Amino acid sequence: MRVAHPGPPELFASRAGLCVIDIQEKLAAAMPEKVVKGTLRNCLNLIEAARCLGLPIVVTEQYPKGLGRSLPVIAEAVLRLPRDRVFFFDKIQFSCAGLGPFDSWLKKSGRTQWILAGMETHVCVYQSARALAAAGFDVHVPRDAVVSRTMANWEVGLELMDRAGVVVSATEVVIFDLLKHAGTEEFKQLSRIIK
Repeated sequence: MRVAHPGPPELFASRAGLCVIDIQEKLAAAMPEKVVKGTLRNCLNLIEAARCLGLPIVVTEQYPKGLGRSLPVIAEAVLRLPRDRVFFFDKIQFSCAGLGPFDSWLKKSGRTQWILAGMETHVCVYQSARALAAAGFDVHVPRDAVVSRTMANWEVGLELMDRAGVVVSATEVVIFDLLKHAGTEEFKQLSRIIK
């Protein structure tokens, strides 16, 4: 008899949060221009989904003194959410997990599923995803919402995350899994931005 594999965990808007990792001025400038444009569009779609569906958002910045602040387009999109659902966090450690203020905010949020987007795939996104998965969170990384300076590093980062138990998917997979069905006001709002 064949045993069914449980497969990736289903996403629920009531359990999920979004972590936007290090989409900063100098880092973004170092990414391949065509690729980073698509990544930014997908990150903005995830932020809009979080806004519509009531997900909290963590925005991290790696050494902002040297790498600059979050891109204005990201900061403006995030600031459309209620203040109590947004947490900006500066760091010098590559992983955001394991740091006091970040871990405290995660615990306070009560969310057990985290969607990660940002840069770079093989460094800060990977190390954060690995640590969150090891801590027992369901971690989802849309492959089209993360970027590295090279395709090789992007591929390695995704492969390592998959091996660490992270669900590697795509922005639309995440959004439609959170939505569950058509016909709602949230579906109407989000279907407009996905087209």
